[in-house]
Amino acid sequence: MAMKIRLARGGSKKRPHYAIVASDSRMPRDGRFIEKLGTYNPLLAKDSEDRVKMDVERVKHWLSLGAQPTDRVARFLEAAGVVAKKERSNPKKAVPGKAATERAAKKAEKAAAPAEEASE
Repeated sequence: MAMKIRLARGGSKKRPHYAIVASDSRMPRDGRFIEKLGTYNPLLAKDSEDRVKMDVERVKHWLSLGAQPTDRVARFLEAAGVVAKKERSNPKKAVPGKAATERAAKKAEKAAAPAEEASE
């Protein structure tokens, strides 16, 4: 059985509240889970202690059994010092898209045209 440590969403519309759960990867996001390991409230301030609460011992237990954390949960575990920090690299994230590149080129042309007229 492929195990995941992931978030299960609760709360009402536009007021999310998540449970950190250990579940079978084949189960739906908010469906059946094996054990609740903690909570995550994204509405609280980032420096609030109540934003992420986890039972670290149980998380370590599930990791030792082979459970794989999702990306968001892995970040929580890195912040708590449970797992080693993983190198992330997305070099294309900072590259502007096609439309933004075209706009920048047009703007550069317009800026260069008056400068050429002034120098003549």
